[in-house]
Amino acid sequence: MRYFIELSYKGTEFHGWQRQPNANSIQQELERAFEVMLRQPIEIIGSSRTDAGVHAEQQYAHFEVAEPIIWPEKIIHGLNSILPRDIAIKQFHHVKDDIHSRFAATHRCYQYRIVRQKNPFLTGLVYQFRPSLDLLEMNKAAALLLKYEDFECFSKIHTDVKTFLCNIEQAYWEASDVGLVFHIKANRFLRGMVRAIVGTLLEVGQGRMTIEAFEQIIISKNRKNASAQAPACGLFLTEVGYPWEDILV
Repeated sequence: MRYFIELSYKGTEFHGWQRQPNANSIQQELERAFEVMLRQPIEIIGSSRTDAGVHAEQQYAHFEVAEPIIWPEKIIHGLNSILPRDIAIKQFHHVKDDIHSRFAATHRCYQYRIVRQKNPFLTGLVYQFRPSLDLLEMNKAAALLLKYEDFECFSKIHTDVKTFLCNIEQAYWEASDVGLVFHIKANRFLRGMVRAIVGTLLEVGQGRMTIEAFEQIIISKNRKNASAQAPACGLFLTEVGYPWEDILV
């Protein structure tokens, strides 16, 4: 039987989602807790492989067990008692046996959060960036992302993917109570893509890159033409969408 779990985590102390031989990861902590709670080895497959230091307000993953989970709330409480304080499981969903948390997702949303002033209550959760930024120019550049599908220019080099095509539905900046937030929604994202986009848009916002130059970077399909990645601390996976009416048991 296959189940989805909905969870959230603060990624500061972890080396990303994916299990690694010599570093602590979200996947590793989840599998360790599940093995203790369910008394059997459990493989956890995530919907998105967030990088080291990246956070998730909403993440999904799936796992399989031979017998149905009778008391999900009790299991969730037990798992949250075992897991580190920076990881929390919210709920379980019983799904059809062929549903994959990554491939069944219809969209993913990320936010990148920036503040200008130091805020001790947001340490590790935002990027402190002091230079003034032109929000209008950054939004003009961000709107160009919706015109294109190939984003190799914003992907990490030597990434093992079959295609660099992504369908971006939304991409815009807005002012928040504490700073700026970049919103982006797409069917899929490449490794390092959002942070590379943000890093390049910050160049536009400072007047160091024109909107035309930003578009030429996309057209070039060359990662060397884009700017350095923005730090991981400001990036949040905020939503993963599914056709729930088709996948739930």
